[in-house]
Amino acid sequence: MRKEFKINNELIKAGESKVVYFSLPALHSNSTITMPVHIVHGKKEGPVLFISAAIHGDEINGVEIIRRLLSMDTMKRMRGTLLAVPVVNIYGFNSHSRYLPDRRDLNRSFPGVGSGSMAGRLANIFLTEVVSRSDIGIDIHTASIHRDNLPQVRADLNDDKLNIMSKVFESPVILHSAPPLGSLRAAANQINVPVMVYESGEALRFDELSIRVGVRGILNVMNNLGMLTKSTQRKQKSSVILHSSTWVRASTSGILRATVSLGDMVKKGDLIGYISNPASKTDTIVEATSSGIIIGRTNIPLIYEGEALFHIGKSHQTKLLEEHMDALNNDSLLNPPELVEEPVIV
Repeated sequence: MRKEFKINNELIKAGESKVVYFSLPALHSNSTITMPVHIVHGKKEGPVLFISAAIHGDEINGVEIIRRLLSMDTMKRMRGTLLAVPVVNIYGFNSHSRYLPDRRDLNRSFPGVGSGSMAGRLANIFLTEVVSRSDIGIDIHTASIHRDNLPQVRADLNDDKLNIMSKVFESPVILHSAPPLGSLRAAANQINVPVMVYESGEALRFDELSIRVGVRGILNVMNNLGMLTKSTQRKQKSSVILHSSTWVRASTSGILRATVSLGDMVKKGDLIGYISNPASKTDTIVEATSSGIIIGRTNIPLIYEGEALFHIGKSHQTKLLEEHMDALNNDSLLNPPELVEEPVIV
């Protein structure tokens, strides 16, 4: 029998699941605030994996991804230990905001310090109490408000563990990127806990496709880590690996009419949109500044000069991407046998 897992001065026995609540700084009204952490401590030895969501409080797809994972019976037979944190930034989550009440970005406040700012204290609690107890991690994000992201993994592919984990996740694209200064990824790297990011969808919106790709991807990772009993084997789909990306920005203010969607392949110079304004009958053409894949875009047509419109991941792997996008429309591939039947979110 495995040893008990200790966290927040609580002991979780092997084969037991429990929700542990971490106390956070109170509200102005002195109302208490806690961060719930779901612990699934398997009977058999295995790695410790953490999954986090809503570090940006308005990025809620990950909350539903974690809910679906925890609802699976297969988690009762899991090896190792799962630390699942559906909402890290509980303050932003409650106020529909990306940021904390002190107007700081939590994902630029790591590693934090216990006696520092509000953001620094929350970052410190999460890093020391959850991340430091883990062997590997998956941090779930969406695009920011009024933007949308194609399902994608972001990781430093120079790290062998992250290279493997990113590929078995099977998102359409993988964006190789060094962790930004102050991010959870950067702080975790400093304590030798490799962390990858899954990005998909839009802030303050549930997106069924993004959720299903995320659930399937995490199950793939857990299978690869030996935490779950592998289901029927199928051929793994190779993701398109992007080593760089660029944003196309508005050359003028106005009203955008986009002509490309997420996942579309474009060539440098292709027409991807028009900008008009109420005082003129002429259009300003928006062209792709690089060849590649549309991995992110704005959803709001009212734009200012200099605003980021389309995110292009630089690649020429057209056929590979088409295969992946076709697979995303295949329900059987996005409904693993381990998954409890869920109503489709529309």
